[in-house]
Order: sequence, then C-alpha cells, then structure tokens
Amino acid sequence: MRKPLLITLAVGAVLALAACSSASSPTGSTSTSTAAACANTPSGSTSNSVKVSGAFHAKPTVTFASPLKATTTQRTLVITGKGKKVAPASTVDIALVAYNGTTGKELTSNGFTTAAIPVTVDDTQFIPGLVRAIECVPVGSRIVTTANVKTAFGNADPTSLGLKTTDSVVFVTDIIDIVPTRANGKPVAPTPGFPTVKLDSTGKPTVTIPKSTPPTTTQIAVLKQGSGTTVQAGDTVTVQYQGSIWSTGKVFDQSWGRSIASFQTTGVVPGFSKALVGQKVGSQVIAVIPPADGYGTAGNSTAGIKGTDTLVFVVDILATSR
Repeated sequence: MRKPLLITLAVGAVLALAACSSASSPTGSTSTSTAAACANTPSGSTSNSVKVSGAFHAKPTVTFASPLKATTTQRTLVITGKGKKVAPASTVDIALVAYNGTTGKELTSNGFTTAAIPVTVDDTQFIPGLVRAIECVPVGSRIVTTANVKTAFGNADPTSLGLKTTDSVVFVTDIIDIVPTRANGKPVAPTPGFPTVKLDSTGKPTVTIPKSTPPTTTQIAVLKQGSGTTVQAGDTVTVQYQGSIWSTGKVFDQSWGRSIASFQTTGVVPGFSKALVGQKVGSQVIAVIPPADGYGTAGNSTAGIKGTDTLVFVVDILATSR
C-alpha cells in the first residue's frame, strides 16, 4: 500500500504483513477479488482444524497441529457477526493474529489491545490472503483463514516475517467495524479568508485558493463539526485527506482515489498534527500550513513542494484510537 507523503512512520511487522501491495492476482490462487464482487472462499478440513476460543475483540487462544499444510485458501467463520456485511472496496477495522502454519510460531498480533488495523477489501492494496479473510462477512465476525504463503502474499515478500514460500499461514481475524468513507458531521459556515471547499458526491474535495498572501502561522477551521471522540496527541487516526499548494492550487497528495489513511498524530508534519488534535471524530477541517509547520525550508522535491510553499490540507477525521 502506498504510504501518504506526509507520513514518516516506520513499517512494523503488522504493516509488512497487512500492507504489502499485490499488483496482480496471487500465483496459484483459486479465486480473485475485484471492486465489483467478492471471492467465494469456502471452509474446509484445513481451516476447520484450527481451534479458536475466547471473546470477540480479545486476543484468542489458537491451537492447531503443525505442520499445517494448506494447498488451497480456506475460510471458516468461528463467530458470525450480526453487523453490516463487508463490501468490496470498503475499509474495515480489524484485529489480527497470524501464525506460521508450518512451525506454529506466532508472526504478529495487533488490534486487540492496540489500535485496530484499517484494511481495504482490495487485492491491489493488501495481501490477497487478508482480503480473502474479511470480504463479504458481517461486522462482528471472527474468521480463521488458512493458505499457502504464495497464495496468501501474492507478489509481496513474506521473508521479513521469517516465512518461506513453502510455508503455510493461519490468520485469525476479528472484523470490528466498517470505517466511514467521509466525515458525517454538521456543516459549519465557512471562515472568511480561508480557501473554499466544494465536495463531490463521494465527498472528495475541490479546493479554491484565494488570490491573497497566505498566513505566516498555521490556521485551522472546521468545515463539518463531528460529535465523536476527541483526538488526543499520540492517537492513531483514520482519515481521508487532500493536500494542495497555496501558490499553485496543485494537489500534491491525497487519500481520495486510493485508500483511507491511518497513522499516529506524531507521525505527520507539525501543522497536520495541529489540525487533528482536539478535533472530534466526524469532523472535517481545513488547515493552512506555512513552511515552518510543513516541510520546512528543504521542502519536498518528490511532491513538488518548495521550501517557501504554504500547504492547504482538507481532512475528514473518520476514527481515532489510543
């Protein structure tokens, strides 16, 4: 998954597992997923052999006989939720524990006592095995998925997790919630002097910047007032965002058209963090950020940002956790 330009977070084990992109269908996969349909991944003797106990959204106790051999991808629902069904291209918050099926070794566990992992139902953004686990099942479900490494990881490299291509993997996934795709707060009257924002039918913004000198300090205004949890410093937030350059109006980076972004408030440029902390989930904010609170005098040549450029961010705050 392409990380936003503004984020400077290290990739940990769970991201190596969950966020490696796969440009095409996995080699040897018996099914594929598109934005229009879900793959029909059946249960079988291999996935059914994995025994799981414990409460939903608490780290489960998982037992299976190793070496576990998986020749096809199989999926068994341990708990069937009663929430809305996860649709193709939607983003969901999950908790995940994964194992090397050959050795029985735990590979990673995230989202049970830490921030949930946002995953989009899209093979081009997340490893196919994880997409097969979560697609078209209801929120509140716990799923066991078994697969061989080649099928589960597709074109992504599993070696950073100590996996061989001849190994099998076991995923136990809890689907916690479906992440909204846009801020749902109450619209607020525009603040004079700020760029104007127009939203299309999906919520994607178009920003018109005034023909005036930009402010010399970071300025923040609320466009929609949410009523959810207040974002605190150090939280992991889930957002839609768009960044543009004041002097040209050019959009240099955005989540719209890719996937919803998730990161810690401490992992972004200072002005972006200031725009998040203290706001409520469901809010949409606009931030005008001078170089001192952006990329500094060095700018960001990759994004076409000069050291003198003021930035404009429109951010939909969709979720926060700590």
